[in-house]
Amino acid sequence: MAPGPLRGFRDYPPPEAGARSEIRRRMRSVARRAGFVELEVPSIESFELFATKSGEGIAAETWTFADKGDRRVALLSEQTPSLARVFVERAKSEPLPVKWFTAAKSWRYEEPQSGRTREFFQFNLDILGVPGIEAEADLLATAALILDELGAGGAYAFRLNDRGIAEGLGRRFGSSDAGRFFRAVDRFRTRSAAEFASELAASGVPADRTHELVELFSAVGPGVDPAHLDAYLRGLEGPGFDDPARAGVDRVRRLVARLDRIGLGDRIVFDPTVVRGLAYYTSTVFEAFARTGGSRSVFGGGRYDHLIELFGGPPTPAAGLALGDQTLELLLKGAGRWPDGEPGLDTYVVVADPSLTEEAMVLVERLRRAGTPADCDLIGRSMSRQLREAARRRSRRALILGLKEASPGALVERDLATGAQREVARDAAARPA
Repeated sequence: MAPGPLRGFRDYPPPEAGARSEIRRRMRSVARRAGFVELEVPSIESFELFATKSGEGIAAETWTFADKGDRRVALLSEQTPSLARVFVERAKSEPLPVKWFTAAKSWRYEEPQSGRTREFFQFNLDILGVPGIEAEADLLATAALILDELGAGGAYAFRLNDRGIAEGLGRRFGSSDAGRFFRAVDRFRTRSAAEFASELAASGVPADRTHELVELFSAVGPGVDPAHLDAYLRGLEGPGFDDPARAGVDRVRRLVARLDRIGLGDRIVFDPTVVRGLAYYTSTVFEAFARTGGSRSVFGGGRYDHLIELFGGPPTPAAGLALGDQTLELLLKGAGRWPDGEPGLDTYVVVADPSLTEEAMVLVERLRRAGTPADCDLIGRSMSRQLREAARRRSRRALILGLKEASPGALVERDLATGAQREVARDAAARPA
């Protein structure tokens, strides 16, 4: 028995591979339409690159090993450190703002589960050099366009929050360990009330304040929409909610207003439980989620204004997001909008007699060189089986060679959607429709 793929890895036979390829094609097309240009980085980097961003603890989920030169290297687990490295190398000559997208396989050594595999495809959008909420607005508008073009319109929404707000809530409720408080808040939707209370206590929140915080978070449900945002934000304030926290409130208000103005108000909510590892992010954070189904985010991102400096570059404001293929697949399949595969053929050339196969291949070659996706039978099937194959390949039309009723120098063109037929000259049939 042949061995299957390793645990946490997947095969993608046709038509699944074609569907994934079509999704990546659409994502790239939209990113370019929005003014992003593609950056390609190596699949293997120095482990130090990832440790610089996330610390040595990243080793637990990174595929790291010693190469033949005894250097510690790692498979790409995320693309942002590589992007930062490239930008630092080019910072003196690169005009700002920079709008880059990356699209690559990545690897993380973690427990496989629904929506999370050890090998995955990740699509990143990043904007460097824009200090205001315009960067986040452009990122989310582009992400919305990508999801809509993939057929996910109406099936998703965006949750927004800000580091200043999260830190202010920690101070307001008496937390003495910001990191633990963030981790507890980040898991609010996936923990029982008792587990959440225990995690809050570990962060220093007094037991008599836990219920108040749970009520504050529970009130948002799936999130606070723009129409009710001001009232909810006013309710967050209290002792410890100082100027940095109020600055976070102001950023959220302005970002929500901007997104609403450009037509995304129906798919954005404020959610104070979104923190996404705030040690990395510097202010705004956001994620996409499916309106129905599981609670796992479809993508996440935010502002990371200090990362370029961490890699030795000049102070550079930056924001970005990362969209993984596994959660995107769950969203699209859950909404019944997964592609059938790669686009179908335009033309399938059918022969009434196998002796015409060579002639069919000549016609197919002419069509392909004219830019028309075309194919023909190569194994001598009957005409009825060839027509079934043309339908299976989702061809727009069949060109039938060798029918006795066709005039000399002509063939029969059949519309495979309607069954309508007409006689056409071979030269005309070889031209794109």
